[in-house]
Amino acid sequence: MNDNKTLAMKLLEGKKIAYKVETYPTDMRDAGEIAAKLGVSPAQVYKTLVVLRPLPGKPMLVMIAADHHLNLKKLAKAVGEKKVRMATHADAEALTGLQVGGISPLALLNKGFAMFIDTAVQSQTHIYISAGQRGLQIKIAVSDLINTTRTRYLEVSDPS
Repeated sequence: MNDNKTLAMKLLEGKKIAYKVETYPTDMRDAGEIAAKLGVSPAQVYKTLVVLRPLPGKPMLVMIAADHHLNLKKLAKAVGEKKVRMATHADAEALTGLQVGGISPLALLNKGFAMFIDTAVQSQTHIYISAGQRGLQIKIAVSDLINTTRTRYLEVSDPS
């Protein structure tokens, strides 16, 4: 079984952090549909988005709930930039080494990404994030995710 564990799972086990793995069909990519498949609220399933700053700024990973969309103007203002933009799928995969739909902040620690999570997460005790591979979600305590990734809270989304 250990051979089937993703880098994110191995990291959590190494730090003795409790988590639960949930599976879904690998062809599903919409976080709202994944929430429905898992039988949980879309407010509990977080997608990890790759956002680019003007060069030479470091790329960012921004986690937002499935029932929200990223407000790029809010994000730019919060990080002190005039403008930021979403990475294309190809850019996101090239920068992270992970497939879109399987991008996990836990798999990208110490890879040069600034990590942020929307303040809406503060109403949750546990959320689901990608385990670093399509078809796998990790249920983790918000406090454990924040402490492990050193993610900063920002108000950067709007309800969908």
